[in-house]
Amino acid sequence: MKVLFNGKKIDLRAVWLENAEKGIIKMIDQRMLPWKLVLYESKKTEETAWAIKKMVVRGAPTIGITGAYGVYQAALEVAESKNFLEELTKKVRILQNTRPTAVNLFNMTEHMLNEAKKHYSSGATVKEIVDILRNTAEKLAEQEIKANEKIGELGNSLIENNSSILTHCNAGALAAVDYGTALAPIRKAHYSGKRILVYVDETRPWLQGARLTAWELEMEGIPYFLIPDNVAGLLMSEGQVDIVIVGADRIAMNGDVANKIGTYKLAVLAKENKVPFYVAAPLSTFDPKIKTGKEIPIEERSKDEVIYVRGFDDTTGKIIRVRITPLNARVKNPVFDVTPNKYITGIITERGILRSQEDIKRVVNSLD
Repeated sequence: MKVLFNGKKIDLRAVWLENAEKGIIKMIDQRMLPWKLVLYESKKTEETAWAIKKMVVRGAPTIGITGAYGVYQAALEVAESKNFLEELTKKVRILQNTRPTAVNLFNMTEHMLNEAKKHYSSGATVKEIVDILRNTAEKLAEQEIKANEKIGELGNSLIENNSSILTHCNAGALAAVDYGTALAPIRKAHYSGKRILVYVDETRPWLQGARLTAWELEMEGIPYFLIPDNVAGLLMSEGQVDIVIVGADRIAMNGDVANKIGTYKLAVLAKENKVPFYVAAPLSTFDPKIKTGKEIPIEERSKDEVIYVRGFDDTTGKIIRVRITPLNARVKNPVFDVTPNKYITGIITERGILRSQEDIKRVVNSLD
């Protein structure tokens, strides 16, 4: 993605392997955006797990690739162990126990672990396995980015000139290593010269829309309006939204989609107002082990994310936290919801736009 860093416009990924020999991972610290562009450096598996847990990185594809790099870190750390696979598995579980909803984390880390087991049983040395895991993690990252680009191409065909697009949360490059999922068709439409306008839900309580999506669109020069979450229905009813495109954190085999809290409400409103509602996600976000969205675990996070709001104090030039509720407010903070497939017009993947359960089964079952 294009970002302004130290006064220069550069291309930057959400996460990358900075030093392969030492296993150092760098990532954009998304907690600091849009106020500061800060890079977080992880030197060991536990630091990578902490970064996922504390939302230094977020977004299902980015979490997945961060986890894959974390498995490579882990392999380096336990390379001298007499019980290499056993110790590696323990480290992988630390990574997997950070956030329960986004399936990419489990898909990517389990793929890495299976690669280690496969080559170990074939007689490869630990050093060879470590090298294989590094190459595998990098390959997975490149595959994710290529998938995003293809999603952008296919999704662009759904966006007409002079369209207004509504999106929710952040499903841009920050959430998907580079390019994005829901923002990929928007980027492609902009690059192709189409005149578009994006409505960005602020996405309480973590404000991924207000902080992150708005920031990405500004970096690209794509016109947008930031809106409070409760404005979306009004805009749809007035005919000001031509299409809704959101991302996903896990997709069941029947096409039910888990995404950031508030997505379900948008899908129902879109159906009522006859606005096409699309989900953009790579195939790594599908979970072939579950039949319906009822099986998807929903993460509930700290009440502090609701009680307090973080922001930039223009007077002091500092990022501060302020309380917006009564001191003893009781809070429920589920951070995802499940949208039943009946509200979804189609799921934009790198292998096509899936419009039925038969499409999903055909494509997912054809994966290697």
